[in-house]
Amino acid sequence: MVFSLFGKRDKSDQHPDQPTPQSEPPQEKRGFFDRMKQAVTRTRESFSESISSVIALTREVDESTLTDLEPVLLAADIGSATTAIVLENLRQRALRTGIQGGAELKELLKAELKQVLDGVAQPIRHPAAPPEVIMMVGVNGTGKTTTTGKLAAHFRAQGRSVLLCAADTFRAAAIEQLEVWAQRSDVPIIKTKQGGDPSAALYDACTAAKARNTDILIADTAGRLHTKSDLMKELDKMRRTAEKLIPGAPHQTLLVMDATTGQNGLTQARLFTEAARVTGIVLTKLDGTAKGGIVLAIATELKLPVIYAGVGEKIEDIIPFDSTAFVDSLLD
Repeated sequence: MVFSLFGKRDKSDQHPDQPTPQSEPPQEKRGFFDRMKQAVTRTRESFSESISSVIALTREVDESTLTDLEPVLLAADIGSATTAIVLENLRQRALRTGIQGGAELKELLKAELKQVLDGVAQPIRHPAAPPEVIMMVGVNGTGKTTTTGKLAAHFRAQGRSVLLCAADTFRAAAIEQLEVWAQRSDVPIIKTKQGGDPSAALYDACTAAKARNTDILIADTAGRLHTKSDLMKELDKMRRTAEKLIPGAPHQTLLVMDATTGQNGLTQARLFTEAARVTGIVLTKLDGTAKGGIVLAIATELKLPVIYAGVGEKIEDIIPFDSTAFVDSLLD
């Protein structure tokens, strides 16, 4: 190992950017943390094992250590861009003050990963008065309609009134699927016939949401990809329709992504982020992949925060995403 390339310091030296140990989450947050930990089990098992093999051989971090760390990060689907950023920051830290051993490297890695996620975090723009309009967009097969139903149940559990809009009028059985979720979530639904105008359905839903003083209106939109221009024109028309009836609508446009597709899903995601004014990501099937690092690739390459994570098949298996819980669960 080429220790001479890197700075060293006395172990008692407390550098200002030394991460401080995180306190135990309050008892009321333990359930949330445990659900996140369970969701990333497959990623953690492969990631932590590989990280541990690097840490076990590390007494003083040098270039060889960072070289060994690179394939571990890439294997978790963190992405080449994020990996390069994280490794360079660790390299600069090692040059300045040294990194004493594997335990400190692990804590610094946690801090770097969290910084990537927090760097794209942004406050959700809630309207001053209801209804709040949320448009769900994404490629067919990502779990968009299922996620729409789960979000309805999530908001209902908070005591908020919800209205669903079945605006995916082209996919066979999409309207019927959302109707089932509306029944399970105990929320009303506005729909039209299959093949109908999605903007007309959204117009009716906005009108109904205003008349009923509904807290949240969630619109499930089409996700077919036969042509980019047709789909984006349709989404733009829906956005303009909502804004005419409700100032500032849609207040959130959530792109649903399937975590199991990994880097391949980023290509499809860019199609929507370029033209649909996406404000955040809902990452589904996080529990079904060993490549949960895609969360970090999303932050770096799409510049968007993950707002919710799907962590199972049950109606309650959707949770607000939290960077601290995610990173701690990944490197526990």
